[in-house]
Amino acid sequence: QVQLVESGGGSVQAGESLILSCAVSGNSVSVFVMFWYRQAPGERREFIASLNLGAGTANYADSVKGRFTISRDNAKNTVDLRVDSLEPEDTAVYYCNAYVQAAGVQPRYYWGQGTQVTVAS
Repeated sequence: QVQLVESGGGSVQAGESLILSCAVSGNSVSVFVMFWYRQAPGERREFIASLNLGAGTANYADSVKGRFTISRDNAKNTVDLRVDSLEPEDTAVYYCNAYVQAAGVQPRYYWGQGTQVTVAS
């Protein structure tokens, strides 16, 4: 069974930074692409960033370009999202999503449970 677990959320002041991490576990798991999304209260879930782990290429939503950075941390075996210069409008639940090949299962997308980020002005 594949599991995604996010961590690193919290309550911060505007202008501060956070590093969100997403760890993937499971039997003989290969992760092809990792995504980060967020969902603010009353809003639809929106794409923020993606990282193709094979090609090493990253993509970002226009709304976060220059402030958010997605990267792989080989030491922690996680894919992280560094969020800088946080604004109150960044307040949301942040979710990771991964396209994964697990033993005996067709490749598919999996979601984590989310981590809350709250930014005070």
